[in-house]
Amino acid sequence: MSNTPHSEIAVTTETARELGLTDQEYERICSVLGRTPTYTEVGIYSVMWSEHCSYKNSILQLKRLPRSGGRMLVAAGEENAGVIDVGGGYGVAFKIESHNHPSAVEPFQGAATGVGGILRDIFTMGARPIAALNSLRFGDLTTDRTRFLVKGVVSGIGHYGNCFGVPTVGGEVYFDRCYTDNPLVNAMAVGVLKSDGMASATASGPGNPVFIMGSSTGRDGIHGASLLASREFDEETEYMRPTVQVGDPFAEKLLLEASLELIQAGVVVGMQDMGAAGISCSTAEMSAKGNVGMSINLDLVPLRVEGMSAYEIMLSESQERMLVVVEKGKESAAAAVCKKWDVPFVQIGVVTDDGIVSISRHGQLVSCIPAQSLVLGGDAPVYVREQKRPAYLDLTQHSLDAGLVLTDDETSQILHQLLSSPTIASKRWVYEQYDSQVGDNTVMRSDGDAAVLRIKELPDQAVAVTTDCNSRFVYLNPYRGGLSAVAEAARNCVCVGAEPVAITNCLNFGNPYDPEVYYQFAEAIRGMGDMCRALDTPVTGGNVSFHNESQSHAIYPTPTIGMLGLIDNVSQTVGNSFVASDECVALVGWQRDELGGSEYQKVTSGKITGDAPFIDIDEECRLQKAVLASIRAGLVTSAHDCAEGGLLVAIAEMMFRHAIGAQIMLPFTAHAAALFGEAQSRIIVSLKRERLSALSQICQDFGVPVTVLGDTGGDSMRINGVAIASISELQSTYSNSLSTLLSAQD
Repeated sequence: MSNTPHSEIAVTTETARELGLTDQEYERICSVLGRTPTYTEVGIYSVMWSEHCSYKNSILQLKRLPRSGGRMLVAAGEENAGVIDVGGGYGVAFKIESHNHPSAVEPFQGAATGVGGILRDIFTMGARPIAALNSLRFGDLTTDRTRFLVKGVVSGIGHYGNCFGVPTVGGEVYFDRCYTDNPLVNAMAVGVLKSDGMASATASGPGNPVFIMGSSTGRDGIHGASLLASREFDEETEYMRPTVQVGDPFAEKLLLEASLELIQAGVVVGMQDMGAAGISCSTAEMSAKGNVGMSINLDLVPLRVEGMSAYEIMLSESQERMLVVVEKGKESAAAAVCKKWDVPFVQIGVVTDDGIVSISRHGQLVSCIPAQSLVLGGDAPVYVREQKRPAYLDLTQHSLDAGLVLTDDETSQILHQLLSSPTIASKRWVYEQYDSQVGDNTVMRSDGDAAVLRIKELPDQAVAVTTDCNSRFVYLNPYRGGLSAVAEAARNCVCVGAEPVAITNCLNFGNPYDPEVYYQFAEAIRGMGDMCRALDTPVTGGNVSFHNESQSHAIYPTPTIGMLGLIDNVSQTVGNSFVASDECVALVGWQRDELGGSEYQKVTSGKITGDAPFIDIDEECRLQKAVLASIRAGLVTSAHDCAEGGLLVAIAEMMFRHAIGAQIMLPFTAHAAALFGEAQSRIIVSLKRERLSALSQICQDFGVPVTVLGDTGGDSMRINGVAIASISELQSTYSNSLSTLLSAQD
C-alpha cells in the first residue's frame, strides 16, 4: 500500500469552504501535512476543527473557569465526564451536553440521541448511570410548531431513558419567544463508579488491537457535529434531516453492560464513545492523549449501508458505538464478554508508535494525519474573538420602580396568571412521561428543589442534582446572570440538605463571530467563574453550543448549570412542601425590590427589561451555609428557593403537595416587586415555632436576616388576613395550564 494517501475527489480551497473550513484553516492543513489533503482528510479536519469538537472560539474563555480542586478526581476536560470523590472508595461521574440543533430538525430522535450520548459519556468512565436530567427551552406555546417540538422532544427523552432503564429525575422547562426556531435540549447524566476502577479515553501500547464495539455504521449523522452545530437555522434546515442520528436504547443497554464488564475484567486499555465526529474523533483524541497513533482499516468496520466511502464512514455519527483499545493477548476474553451480551465486537486496527492516524479503504491509504494536529491542545486553531457590549443593553438596562401597590383582587389575579404561565406552571405533563423510579435510587424528584439519589454502595449517603439557568437575567446582564445561574443551582441543592461540590455546564449562545454575542459569552463565564470560586464548586467539564439562532434573532444567552451536591445523611433531607399545619413560615435572606427580567414583567407587559436582580457573592455564600446548617441541625421541615414568580408563587408551590395553606402577614408594602419580584439570595423555610430561635441564632452567626412571614394551615393563601385564593383554585390553575396549552389548536 502506498505511503501517499489516495483521494477519490480532487480537493481545492473551495472544497474546504463547502465543508466549513476557512481559507486560512485550509492553508494550515496543507502546511501540517506538507501536501494537498485528500477528500477524506479534509472531511476529518472539518469535523475535528469545528467549534463543536475543537472549542476553537471558546477555549480561551473556558480556561478562566475554576477547573480543579475540591473533590475532583479528574481534571476538567481530561476524560469523557467529570468525577467527584464521594468517599468510601467511590466517585460520582456527571456531565451535561446539548443536542439543540438535531432536536430542532427532528425533535424525537434529536432528543433521544442526546440522552443516549450523555449516558455513554458516563459509562465509558466505568460508571453505572443512576439518573438523567434535562434542561429544555421552547418558544411560544400558542404555535403549532412549538407544540410539535415540545411533544417530540419530551417523547424522545422519555422513550430513550425509559427503554434504557435510567430514571429521569429532574430538570427544567422554559418558554420564551426567542427559542421558537431554535429550541434548547440539554441532557445531563449521573453515574457511580469505584474510584480505582475508572476507565480512560486514552490509547496506549503499540501493537494493542483497536476494536469497534456496538452498532453498525450507517450514513446517519454525517456532519452532525460540524454542520448542524455550526450554522444558524434558515430555510434550508428542513432539508438537513439526514444529518440527524437515530438511536436504539435497547442496543445501548446491552452496550452498557458489556462495557462495564470489560472494564471490570481488566482487559480495556482505553475506551471512548463515538459521539460527535464518530470514528474521526475517537481515533484522533484517544491517540493524541496517549501520544500514539492508530492504523485503521475501514474495510473491517461493520456497515449497515453498502457502498459507503471512507469519508462517510469516518464522519458517520451512528449511535451506540464505542472505540476500544484492548490489551494484546486478551482479545478472546473481551470477545467472550461481548458475545455474552450480544454486542458486536470487531477489530478494525492496531495502536502504532508513530503518532499518525492512518486510515485505509479498499486496500488504499486514504488518510494519514498526525493525531495531535486534530485536537484541542495540539494544532487545532484557537481564536480570540472580538467583544462588544450589546447595543440593546442601553435600551433595556434602565432602573425599574417597585411597581404598583396591589389590591387583594389584583394580587389574586396576578398570582393565577403567573401560576398558569408555561414557565411556572406544573410540568407534570412532562415528567409523568419519564420513569423516575427505575433502579430504586430515587429518594426525591419533583417534591424537592433538587433531585436526591441514594448511593447504594454507601449507606446513608446520597447526592443531589439539578439543572438551572434564568436566561432572561443573562440577557439583561450577562455577568450577573452568570453569577445567578450558579447560585440558583447551588441554592436548590442546599434546599434539600446537600452541600454543593461541583458543576458541569452547557453554554448555549448565538453566533460567536458576532462581537455582541461573544461579549455575552465572556461576561457570563466571568460571572460563573466568580461564583464557582466563592462556593468552591469547580467546573468538571461540559459543552459549548454556539450558533443558536435563526435568521431573525439569537436565543437568550443560556449557560445551563448542572450542579452536584453531597448529602452525608439521607434521613436529613427536606422537600419543598409544607408538611404540617401550625408551623412557622420564614424568609431567610434579603428582601429587595426587583422586577427586571421577571415572569411578572413578562405576563403583565410582554416585555423583558430592566437590570438583572442584584446579587452579592458573599451574601449568597452566607445564606447557603446558614440554611444548610439549619437543615442538618434538624430545624427546618421544608425549604424552597424564591425563583420564577417570586415570593407568593414560591409559597403557593409549597402549599400544593399536602394541601396545607399559609397565613401570611406581610412585614412590607404589598407592591408588585415585593410579591412577585425575583430578587436573589432568598429561601423560604417552614419549621416548628419552638425552633425559630435556634434558626435565628444560626442565621445571626452567618450574618443572614430572617423575616417571619406567618404560619402554615388552612385551605387557602391568606395575605394580611384576607383569603387571596383557595388551595384548590390555585392548584387547578397550576396543574392544568400546560396540558391545556399543549392540546390547543391554532
